[in-house]
Amino acid sequence: MSSAAEQEAVPEGRTAGERHPAAVVNGRARATPALPVWPGAPTPLGARFRTGPDGVAGTNFAVWAGGAEGVELCLFDERGAETRLVLTELTHEIWHGFVPGVRPGQRYGYRVHGRWDPWTGGRWNPAKLLLDPYARAVDGDYAPHGLAPQVYGHVRDWPDQNVADTVRDDRDSAPYVPKGVVVHDDDDWADDRRPKTPWADSVIYELHVRGFTRRHPAIPPELRGTYAGLAHPAAIEHLVKLGVTAVELLPVHQFAHEDHLLRRGLRNFWGYNSIGYFAPHAAYAASGTAGQQVGEFKRMVRALHAAGIEVVLDVVYNHTAESSEYGPTLSLKGIDNRGYYRLQHDARRYADYTGCGNTLHVVQPHVLRLITDSLRYWVTEMGVDGFRFDLAAALARSMHDVDMLSPFLAVIAQDPVLRRVKLIAEPWDVGSGGYQVGAFPPLWTEWNDRYRDTVRDFWRHALPDVREMGYRLSGSSDVYAWGGRRPYASVNFVTAHDGFTLRDLVSYERKHNEANGEGNRDGTHDNRAWNCGVEGETDDAEVRALRRRQLRNLLTTLLLSTGVPMLVAGDEMGRTQGGNNNAYCQDNEISWLDWSLPSDAGWRALLDLTSRLIALRHRHPVLRRRAFFSGRAHSADGLRDLAWFTARGTEMTEGDWYAPAATLGMYLSGRDIPGRDARGAPIVDDSFLAVLHAGEEPVRFALPGPPWADGYELVVDTSREEQAEAPGAVHPAGTEIAVPGRSVLLLRVTGADAPDLTTS
Repeated sequence: MSSAAEQEAVPEGRTAGERHPAAVVNGRARATPALPVWPGAPTPLGARFRTGPDGVAGTNFAVWAGGAEGVELCLFDERGAETRLVLTELTHEIWHGFVPGVRPGQRYGYRVHGRWDPWTGGRWNPAKLLLDPYARAVDGDYAPHGLAPQVYGHVRDWPDQNVADTVRDDRDSAPYVPKGVVVHDDDDWADDRRPKTPWADSVIYELHVRGFTRRHPAIPPELRGTYAGLAHPAAIEHLVKLGVTAVELLPVHQFAHEDHLLRRGLRNFWGYNSIGYFAPHAAYAASGTAGQQVGEFKRMVRALHAAGIEVVLDVVYNHTAESSEYGPTLSLKGIDNRGYYRLQHDARRYADYTGCGNTLHVVQPHVLRLITDSLRYWVTEMGVDGFRFDLAAALARSMHDVDMLSPFLAVIAQDPVLRRVKLIAEPWDVGSGGYQVGAFPPLWTEWNDRYRDTVRDFWRHALPDVREMGYRLSGSSDVYAWGGRRPYASVNFVTAHDGFTLRDLVSYERKHNEANGEGNRDGTHDNRAWNCGVEGETDDAEVRALRRRQLRNLLTTLLLSTGVPMLVAGDEMGRTQGGNNNAYCQDNEISWLDWSLPSDAGWRALLDLTSRLIALRHRHPVLRRRAFFSGRAHSADGLRDLAWFTARGTEMTEGDWYAPAATLGMYLSGRDIPGRDARGAPIVDDSFLAVLHAGEEPVRFALPGPPWADGYELVVDTSREEQAEAPGAVHPAGTEIAVPGRSVLLLRVTGADAPDLTTS
């Protein structure tokens, strides 16, 4: 029950629960609609242009609004004039109707009627124009300097903020919100060829559509920052030369900018604030926003596929841009608040497992349908090859706890479309028990933050021993070797969009987020970074050289590790954010790639090394294993598929693993790779010895002798800015070599144990 004060606060107007009248809405006269509304069909959901009865072309509209008492379809012409049509058909809680004559390009939205009763979770308010959750395209944006108060279902500026969310705002929001657009679906993808890169062979490149192309000099100015810009040959040329197999795009679902950012003159750059799960974000389209963005996105996917590059979308199904009970009413909140969102026992409040104000109630069948329909749409009609799920643990919650038998995971596992694409979990959320690294079932890969933390700590010489490093280099079997999972369940990364860039990781120890306007309070304090002795940029030649060496160490470690490596766009050429580790609101030079960097010889050398390491990985299956190492001998000579060595050239003992150390030798046998090739032949490769040394001073390392090798050829030496072309120096087995301080040496086995690859 509400208090007397709260009851008095409700503005005069329509009585809560009263059905909408035939000719009056919000106290204003409304003309009788000129367009007929035929019954139509409840499926598919959304607005679908098709041929109706008697061959009449039109659009079928269908929206799930479980607790609603009435739904109006609102059509807008080019001048913004609105025509409201009542949907009278209701089938299984889906309101639907077919409107003859409505064609692609038509802008529309919904007004949903029902009881305003925030104390039980009801927040219906027909004064608010709502975006169709299934809209295929969105036209328009919110106010550039802050969300208008009319966009809120409650009186945002009510004097008593403790009850503001209970006071209904009856002002019309239509002039201040974007509209859905009817789109014609006529693409069968017959001319597209998906790369279908196996997980073990994948190298992922995380990029932002706008940030990657915004400053590229070879892309025409009108295409920079757009899907067409990413499809441009100049953009694709960089990806091909680098050798990555997939781009992981930061969110491209239609999203909204938060009011607090707009008021500070900032925008949500990353896009983790979705409001339209079927619509490509309109601001990234060069060709127009009246449906053209759909075709432009498809052409981008085709261009990437033609270059052998898969497209993975970073998707945000855990929460929406409607925030908390004090947030705006844009779509789901006004359609059926308690049907779409997890609410607390006090139904005025949202259950927030995401840190963004709300959490979608994925246990509800219609919410689960919304998500899976969206996923299938992006695969079958937009051509994408997989998804990275933001805060995936929130999706795996049943009623409260994370449950690996949850409806969401069960539906994905049996879906004939979704179980065949790449599925990547960010395996945590901010709720109790939300950290679930290693817990997701087979079919799923996971961002492995234990890999990130360990590699960062090793190279800043902060590990007490090398035990943890051994696990991370060899595929994290301690985390993933269960239930038939493979080493490629681990997506290995050192940096991601969230946090320091790789260059900043070796240049800053403290975050510098002042530009975000939050007093440097935002962003994590746990950076595990080392600035090499000076905070920020410096002219000190020794510090600069050391930082570049550390970058080479980090990239080399990542690309030699078993698992799926993920690079962040620009890390391969020294991109910096000036120490900002939370640049989510920086749609400017802080976040955009600086394509002039490779003109510097040092950054060009880093780019060349990255390309060389990726090519090495593609050539050698021993570096991208499909099964975990056994550590056992598979032949009479005692040679094992994986062996670990101390600097003395002896195999690691139990005591060595626990002893303080900064040096680790990892031997990878190409003779004992499990599995067979496509023709059933054994897979045979070179064998390698990788020596990682995080200490400041050089160390002598004794190269293991037989049965491991007769000799070793140097392939990579990260102490050198410019890498020597192969073949490098050859060292006899058993000799000691000097390993420079803070460096990685990769050596190829030569001699008796080296396989004859001419017949493999």
